[in-house]
Amino acid sequence: MDRKIPKEVLRKERNIKLVKLGAVILVSVVVIALVISLLRESISLKNIQLSAVDTGTIEVSVSASGKVVPAFEETIIAPIESRIVEVYKKAGDSVGVGTPLVKLDLQSIETDYWKMLDELQMRQYRLEQQRIKNNSTLSNAEMQLKVNDMQIDKMQVEVRNERYLDSIGAGTTDKVRETELSYNVAKLEQEQARKKFENDKQVAGAELRVQELELEIFRKTLAETKRILDDAQIRSPRKAILTYINNQVGTRVPQGTQVAILSDLSHFKIDGEIADSYGDRISTGNKVVVRIGSDELRGVVSSVTPLSKNGVIQFAVQLEDDSHSRLRSGLKTDVYVMDAVKDDVMRIANGPYYTGPGAYELFVLSGSSLERRKVQLGESNYEFVEVISGLNSGDKVVVSDMSQYRNKSKLKVSY
Repeated sequence: MDRKIPKEVLRKERNIKLVKLGAVILVSVVVIALVISLLRESISLKNIQLSAVDTGTIEVSVSASGKVVPAFEETIIAPIESRIVEVYKKAGDSVGVGTPLVKLDLQSIETDYWKMLDELQMRQYRLEQQRIKNNSTLSNAEMQLKVNDMQIDKMQVEVRNERYLDSIGAGTTDKVRETELSYNVAKLEQEQARKKFENDKQVAGAELRVQELELEIFRKTLAETKRILDDAQIRSPRKAILTYINNQVGTRVPQGTQVAILSDLSHFKIDGEIADSYGDRISTGNKVVVRIGSDELRGVVSSVTPLSKNGVIQFAVQLEDDSHSRLRSGLKTDVYVMDAVKDDVMRIANGPYYTGPGAYELFVLSGSSLERRKVQLGESNYEFVEVISGLNSGDKVVVSDMSQYRNKSKLKVSY
């Protein structure tokens, strides 16, 4: 017959086992913590990037963000308020010069244009009619002046005759005076008629020039209407890629509304943005390096906006190789604008550790360990950072991310 083990004994044995298990777990945790601590205090050279301190030139640059955009882009707008009747192309199509894109309802403006053509012809007829009328009136007046001159010559002869008759006693003094008076009056009237003729001639000429000017103004208005009519027949002005088109047939488009956008997708430029605090360090003509992945493209700043908007200044970059295979419209890029050159300075490779000029604590390789050292860094470009103090030429410095070891002053190195 089995003996029954008392409950108190079983309870004690179970408590002993739990204590032993807890001790084992505690020891395991301590061991694991020690191992992790030891692992954290050592690092493999394969996992870090070292840069040797050397002496050389730094083209000082400021960082900016950029976006690849077509080197040429033209927006086509509706020259009149109208309605879209037909759409001939779609976004993404290649188009040539004169390729029809959109057909607008042009009935109203075409009617106005034909009316203006009729009015132009009528104005031309009126001008010609006025010219003929002026010529006729002036010609008659000129002929009358010639007739008057002949009559005055005749009266002058009569005056001489009366004077002769009076001298030989065959005439009278009153008759002489009467003839002389008629002659003088005729001369005054002729002088007055001649001045009136000259005035009428000038007035007729001025009126004719006014009508000619009005006709010329009307011709220009007609030419502008013809240009608008031609523009309203929406066609591609050049060879390009159609990147946008309003394809809503039947939609009314107000004057000045965007109808299509043409882009040259074989050549590109960079639209850049930089903090306005660096505004004094960027200007037209500055050299630029654009990084797309591992590729570097060089160019120059072609324009800078004069005003800051939302804390940034916008600028454009003209690339030396604007048809590079990596360029794609809308692609984001890193842009480095060069603004100065420093020769014979100590430098190390740029990396994620650098956030601007100032004091840093970097790990420096010393034998088989990495030691934290206080370093003063200066200007930079996309490749190098200027070393002001704290490092010597030939030192090897960790330039990769070491933020997980920020509390360590020394690390062992494993090869």
